[in-house]
Amino acid sequence: MSRRVVRQSKFRHVFGQAAKADQAYEDIRVSKVTWDSSFCAVNPKFLAIIVEAGGGGAFIVLPLAKTGRVDKNYPLVTGHTAPVLDIDWCPHNDNVIASASDDTTIMVWQIPDYTPMRNITEPIITLEGHSKRVGILSWHPTARNVLLSAGGDNVIIIWNVGTGEVLLSLDDMHPDIIHSVCWNSNGSLLATTCKDKTLRIVDPRKGQVVAERFAAHEGMRPMRAIFTRQGHIFTTGFTRMSQRELGLWDPNNFVEPVALQEMDTSNGVLLPFYDADSSIVYLCGKGDSSIRYFEITDEPPFVHYLNTFGSKEPQRGMGFMPKRGLDVSKCEIARFYKLHERKCEPIIMTVPRKSDLFQDDLYPDTPGPEPALEADEWLSGQDAEPVLISLRDGYVPPKHRELRVTKRNILDARPPSGPRRSQSASDAPLSQNTLETLLEQIKALREQVQAQEQRITALENMLCELVDGTD
Repeated sequence: MSRRVVRQSKFRHVFGQAAKADQAYEDIRVSKVTWDSSFCAVNPKFLAIIVEAGGGGAFIVLPLAKTGRVDKNYPLVTGHTAPVLDIDWCPHNDNVIASASDDTTIMVWQIPDYTPMRNITEPIITLEGHSKRVGILSWHPTARNVLLSAGGDNVIIIWNVGTGEVLLSLDDMHPDIIHSVCWNSNGSLLATTCKDKTLRIVDPRKGQVVAERFAAHEGMRPMRAIFTRQGHIFTTGFTRMSQRELGLWDPNNFVEPVALQEMDTSNGVLLPFYDADSSIVYLCGKGDSSIRYFEITDEPPFVHYLNTFGSKEPQRGMGFMPKRGLDVSKCEIARFYKLHERKCEPIIMTVPRKSDLFQDDLYPDTPGPEPALEADEWLSGQDAEPVLISLRDGYVPPKHRELRVTKRNILDARPPSGPRRSQSASDAPLSQNTLETLLEQIKALREQVQAQEQRITALENMLCELVDGTD
């Protein structure tokens, strides 16, 4: 008899653990909207959750350290006139978040480091271009201020948030509802899935579908697709018999899958969260009470089951912390924020190690908060891999970065140092028209102040006369 050889992997013993009760976020009315997005977005500074709100859509933003019971009057981010369907933090500015809504708009918000006294109601910019609900948002991984949105009108729009302009509109590629959109690591390609059961690889700047595969999963339920570090496509979907299934595909040869595995019978869509540094994919099904994780390698069977984190409560949504927000001193390789009906619970994935030293093999350099390109550079055809940082000494989030806004809503968050910076419109000299407009605005404000002062004086005189009359 031949001995079974156990596959060597440093991630074979990854285990998940729910945080202690005092580290959870309690009394949050998580949204009940029927939509297959994660309802939660997290970065090293903030946790954002889509919540129930009367008269429109809202989400709550909490500093990560604000654990425990959340006050029922805690300020929300409100501005949409219909439910919020998706939220996404900007990868290059931890204080900027985008929200998409049933009201057909996308709003981009600046979140202050301090706790606001009242609801945040004014976005930095509102992006209007879709004719139906907007359900998918995704920031470009390397280019500054580039945001993708996909709507119920079957259109993908790529925006320059810095100017409010549409960079690209992909409106003839998808004949039906778009279920998911994912950038590759340098933002040169998109992987999309659609209700027509077709998986597409799209070059957005050329406006072309460069590869496609019909019925990557044969079932009618929604499919999800993400790029892996090796350039493959990892998918989750359903078989014709409604069994959940995962697949791995080579976009250069879509005829046969690299791997295809049936999992279980459930109707919850599996949301894949991928960590490129470890090449581990975590599968979280809405309505499931578990997180399954797999390692993707170059050796058969290519997708290796590692383990399952199980709990009693089903999940309503899930947030996934970027690598730079993890605690490297505890060998933490992933952290999830699991949404319950009325709370959010952190779940920590750890590789057991005896040493307290920094583990180089677990933490290769990882994408940091600096963009590699400007929006116009990317649009002109340039590509760049993410700017990497080391986690050896831990990661300290930069302080509040204010977005500079002019009349054309030009945002700029990069510090002025560095030779690669191209001059943005916000650095350009002010035109005569702009100066005249500003002077007119100042003059109008002064007139308003004078009018208010006169009104105050009149009210004070009335008050004095009333006091004298009573005497």
